[in-house]
Amino acid sequence: MATRLLYLARHAEQDDAATESPEAGLSERGRRQARLLGERLRGRSFAAVHHGPLRRAAQTAELVAESLPGVPVYATELAGDHLPHDTDPAELSPAYARFLADFTAAERADGPRVTAEAARRFTGPVVDGAGDAEPVRELVITHNFLIGWLVRHALDAPERRWLGLNQHNAGLTVIRYGPAGPPNLIAFNDVAHLPLELRGTGLPPDYLV
Repeated sequence: MATRLLYLARHAEQDDAATESPEAGLSERGRRQARLLGERLRGRSFAAVHHGPLRRAAQTAELVAESLPGVPVYATELAGDHLPHDTDPAELSPAYARFLADFTAAERADGPRVTAEAARRFTGPVVDGAGDAEPVRELVITHNFLIGWLVRHALDAPERRWLGLNQHNAGLTVIRYGPAGPPNLIAFNDVAHLPLELRGTGLPPDYLV
């Protein structure tokens, strides 16, 4: 088995972010964020780039991939924007319980199923790799919920703790899955590749530090 280095990035800032329209592409600021994320990753050897089907994720992947020549890019529902867990509202604060109440019964059923499949696909060491080989790097450009869930999963935290793990647009998280021992969270929500004026998007103003 070979070590997997899973790179996770939230899509860059979308145009008219307040509406959260699935058809919306990236804003001009988002395009700058995506290109800078690509520059951050240039020179690394990636097996693949995966992205969710929504336009903002697809455009982010396209711009990042300009810095990763020869790396295949795949669209997959596994990296989509879905509810990762049908968390019991009784376990949550009133604010989170109200938030989850807006999801439909179908979203509560389908989201956790797809998320579980995503965890099977993207986590753990690479089974068919050689133990002394170079780590296998994969980049998944996705959404806030899936990144929060995979970080929670790596840390073996309670299932409800996917809530409250919030990502900046074009923030970078890296999880290492080695052949022995638990996963290691190498980086979380890293925005060192972004200048100050491009940081802090995708979060409420009072989340900025």
